[in-house]
Formats: sequence, structure tokens, C-alpha cells
Amino acid sequence: MNAIQAEKSEITDEDKNLAAVSDVEAGIRDFVRKDVAYLRRSPATPGTDTPADTSAEAAVSSVNTLIHRVAGASLGEIENLITELEGLRTLMHNEGQRIQRELAGYAQLGQTAMKSTRMIADNLAQWKRTAPEPRQD
Repeated sequence: MNAIQAEKSEITDEDKNLAAVSDVEAGIRDFVRKDVAYLRRSPATPGTDTPADTSAEAAVSSVNTLIHRVAGASLGEIENLITELEGLRTLMHNEGQRIQRELAGYAQLGQTAMKSTRMIADNLAQWKRTAPEPRQD
């Protein structure tokens, strides 16, 4: 019986903790909604704007302009970097293919040289066998 009561009390503590977390999250959501609600509103007619709304819109516009300027320069640099890296990738790929072709050519040249050397050695051995013995006077 004690074990069952302990489990029930643990579940209740967890439920209380979850409820507290949910309340805090709900409070944060409400705060954020209220904080940025003025940004979502579409401006009414120009004559009905209050000075606070006008200054808020000007501040937002100013921040947006600044972000676009800073981001535009950064994006331009990033695009240039991407273009350079793509060019380097193409260059490296082409160089890799060239080196593979040259290595294949050297391997073929080495095999041809070995065959030629073997053929020359075989011909010399055959000439030695068929050549008459030198005279000893």
C-alpha cells in the first residue's frame, strides 16, 4: 500500500511541475504576442497614426534598412566566395583527371620499357648461345 501511495505522490509532483512549466510558457507567449503586436498591425490611414506608431515604424524601417545593407554586402561576398570555390573545384577536378592520364601514360611507358628490356636481354642471350667460341691462339 505504501508503494502505491508513493507512486501517486510522485505523479502528482510531476504534474505540478508540468503545470508550472506550462503556465510560464503561456506567460512568455502572451508577453511576446503583446510585445510585437504593433508590428503586425497594418498602418491605418496616414492621418490617424499616433506619434508612437510613427516612431516605431521608423525605427523598424531603419533597422530593416541597416540589416539589408549589412546583409547585402555579406551576401555579395558569400556569392563571390561560392563562385571562387566552384572555380577551384572545377580546376582541381580537371587537374586530377590530367594527373590520372599522366600516371596511366607513365605506367604504360614503364611496361613498354620492361618489355623492350626483356626482349633485348633475350636476344643477347640467344646470340651468346649461337655465337662461335672465340679462338684461343
